[in-house]
Amino acid sequence: MKFLLRLLTWWNGQTLGLQLFTARKGVKVGEDEQGNIYYQTRDGKRRWVIFNGEVEASKISPDWHGWMHYTYDEPPTKAPLPHKAWELPHLENQTGTAAAYVPPGSIRRAEPVVRTDYEAWSPR
Repeated sequence: MKFLLRLLTWWNGQTLGLQLFTARKGVKVGEDEQGNIYYQTRDGKRRWVIFNGEVEASKISPDWHGWMHYTYDEPPTKAPLPHKAWELPHLENQTGTAAAYVPPGSIRRAEPVVRTDYEAWSPR
């Protein structure tokens, strides 16, 4: 079953074609803390990632994103970027999940919000 998923779908990790291309022309550059593996061609003209699990672009951390888009020449494994003390660790996009941000007053909040900062208008 896993072979059919790899052969016919692209959202369950790498396809068979990508695996063959990676074996022929890919050079492993590094791996991030989520298990995604980053490759480039021997001449450095193409860069790609093989995701660990479901393919979701927001799984790529900002450090690797800069390398993937040629903002940085050196990957984070060779030249790690300095991080500030106030920076939070990278999270993938949480939209559509239970961990998504819900602003105050949203109908998705479990508890009702009692508004005391205004009074509703009523006609006389």
